[in-house]
Amino acid sequence: MKIKLDKDYMVNELGLPESSLLEEITDTSRWSIHYRIVFSYQGRFFETFYSKGATENQYESPWEFEDQVDCYEVELKEVKVRKWVRKETE
Repeated sequence: MKIKLDKDYMVNELGLPESSLLEEITDTSRWSIHYRIVFSYQGRFFETFYSKGATENQYESPWEFEDQVDCYEVELKEVKVRKWVRKETE
């Protein structure tokens, strides 16, 4: 399920992105750091994305160029992941 929330409501009323349950960096560029957050809203959980300036000279605030923000409902699931790890020696 996708909902749209007003940027000002998210920042001022929900306290996002600071009050998010999860915040992770998804990518970086020369001028910005891109984030994914998960937050609670009306008893359900949603994810959305934002970016902010990568340096103290690069001002960019979350959702600076958006009035309405797309948020997607998510659920917490256990996910099995395979990865390469060092082999233990005897």
